[in-house]
Amino acid sequence: MTKKELIDIVAEEAEITKKAAKIAIDSLLGAIETSLTKGEEVSLTGFGTFKVKTRAARNGVNPQTKAPVVIPEAKVPTFKPGKALRDKVAE
Repeated sequence: MTKKELIDIVAEEAEITKKAAKIAIDSLLGAIETSLTKGEEVSLTGFGTFKVKTRAARNGVNPQTKAPVVIPEAKVPTFKPGKALRDKVAE
């Protein structure tokens, strides 16, 4: 599903315009992004939790030259689905 398809579904189900649905979805995604950049956790009960985890530095190999490369530590967003979502998907 693309963002455009999501906007169409939200507009239809909420009986609002596509423009209003786009604003609502953009606001939701923006709020999640802002919280994650601050290092905060975003928990949507029944859906799941968005977090920022720190991936430790590690050694890797450049596939072209086979030279060893140090991959630096990185902060990455993660999503852990809630039980209700896991159960629905498993059906």
